Amino acid sequence: MGLLSMLDKFENFVGVNFWTMIFAWINLLILYLFLKKLLFKPLKNMIDSRQKEIDDMYSEAESSRKGAEALKSEYEEKISRAGEESEQILRTALRRAQLKEEEILREANEKASRTLERAEEQIAQEKKRAVNDIKNEVSSLAIDIAAAVIGRDVSESEHEELINEFIENIGEEK
Repeated sequence: MGLLSMLDKFENFVGVNFWTMIFAWINLLILYLFLKKLLFKPLKNMIDSRQKEIDDMYSEAESSRKGAEALKSEYEEKISRAGEESEQILRTALRRAQLKEEEILREANEKASRTLERAEEQIAQEKKRAVNDIKNEVSSLAIDIAAAVIGRDVSESEHEELINEFIENIGEEK
């Protein structure tokens, strides 16, 4: 029993011819290689390129998201700095206003002091003039009274001596 007889028995039992089966397998292999060359490779290339496009889109989206986050943090920092700068500007303006207020008050006090000094000087001058006027009035009255009492005219130098003596005596009595 040879190999051929066994193949015949197998073929009768299964109902498939051995050589037909080998040709079918060879046809299947050729069809597979043909499809692999013409269909599977272009299809795989197309799927790979599509996958690459999707991966690129995801990476672009991720980089855009990171860029947006960076811009957001940058803007938040700028807003924070702007807030700090506005506070600094307000503090500076407040300090300037306080300095200006102090300067205005100082100038007003100086002006008031000068005005007060001038008024005091004027008062002293008016007082001196009033005292001199009173001296003149008193001296003329004293001359008239003395002339009436003595019955003679008193010289001006005698008159001044009498008046000064009278004023000194009045100042000592008070």
